[in-house]
Amino acid sequence: MAVVEVRDVTFAYTERPVVEGVSLDVAEGEFLGLVGPNGSGKTTLLHLMVGLRRPDSGTVTLFGDPAHTSTQRERVGFVPQDVATTDGEMPMTVREAVRMGRYPHKLLGRFTSDDRDAIDAALDRVGIADIADRRVARLSGGQRQRVFIARALAADADLLALDEPTVGVDADSREAFYGLLHELNEDGITVVLIEHDIGIVTTHATEIACLNRELFFHGDPETFVETDALAEAYGDSQSIIHHEH
Repeated sequence: MAVVEVRDVTFAYTERPVVEGVSLDVAEGEFLGLVGPNGSGKTTLLHLMVGLRRPDSGTVTLFGDPAHTSTQRERVGFVPQDVATTDGEMPMTVREAVRMGRYPHKLLGRFTSDDRDAIDAALDRVGIADIADRRVARLSGGQRQRVFIARALAADADLLALDEPTVGVDADSREAFYGLLHELNEDGITVVLIEHDIGIVTTHATEIACLNRELFFHGDPETFVETDALAEAYGDSQSIIHHEH
């Protein structure tokens, strides 16, 4: 069973659809990169995939359930677009933020030793155990990214959905962040990523979906770079810069 199934989906905020006739699957363990120009419907499609919006027509299933009514959304770790640049919106410590990931697992409203172990393991896994008592609002953009990832890991998320998570983050932090994503994907976590740096996507993703309202390409990165899908979607000679690791 696919983690996400999108079937002939159309969605519009006004009369003109921003996503039209899109169909694709996200398999378990896949790393899907969503690419396309600004305003191409990438964020809307991601929101449809994780159940934050309901399609006007077509269907979206998440872990086998209709995505917008799914009771399994706790299995999704969602990292929004502005996580690295928001300031002062999380008046809590890193540990408190990560602990939120355990709320669906609490028994009778109380945290157990298993919950505390999961929180500690998540903090260690993303390398922020040493700042667990620091306020999230005082963190750098790269550190905030890791808080959201740790919260998803504490929740035992099976799917990470990320919307341009490295906006406003320095180059070194970006490289470290994508190295972490790559490791988590190799550990079996499914990843769906929107990223404006197409070279990053083609370096790390196992599948590419190129979107500009309609789906121009869906397949492996090697085939993607050999097609005209990028130029067709962007309407120019967009180039791909590969990142070596």
